[in-house]
Amino acid sequence: MKFVTGLLAAVLLVAAMGTSHAVVRIAEDRGGRIGTYVDKYQGLRSSGETVIIDGLCASACTIVLGAVPHDKICVTSHANLGFHAAWDFGANGRAVTNPEATQMLYSMYPSPVRRWIAQRGGLTPHMIFLRGKQLMGMYKPCYLDAQASSPRTPSARRDRDTRQNDVIAPTPAALARQPD
Repeated sequence: MKFVTGLLAAVLLVAAMGTSHAVVRIAEDRGGRIGTYVDKYQGLRSSGETVIIDGLCASACTIVLGAVPHDKICVTSHANLGFHAAWDFGANGRAVTNPEATQMLYSMYPSPVRRWIAQRGGLTPHMIFLRGKQLMGMYKPCYLDAQASSPRTPSARRDRDTRQNDVIAPTPAALARQPD
């Protein structure tokens, strides 16, 4: 009987560990089309997973701030959020600011982030970055164990509940040209 009880306890412990470590790590995400990120983050919101921002999250990636509950987001000392106006390609192939999409994007952000953006002139074609103490003052810090903070370790690759969103970081000029 003790063996069966012990086995059951071990099975329950392992099952609980799998769900308690479900996280999505954002690092070096330069954004993309707004609609793609809205869809992505709606699914993330309904999953209840925690979001760790551990590097660049720019452009449409920042929609995560309004789509995922505040208490499900944490930031590391490497977190760096980049904001700019939404844009489309104009008739001549050049980027043209889209005021309606920019307003929609701005309205998705939580109040403290909107105030921070407004204090810097609003969303313009030029990227502005929220990081460091200012960002840490708005979001709780992540306290990562070695496995979560070091995604290149073999144990982290085996962790099927820890997903990453890593891409190569572009230059600032490339960031400014990224369509939303």
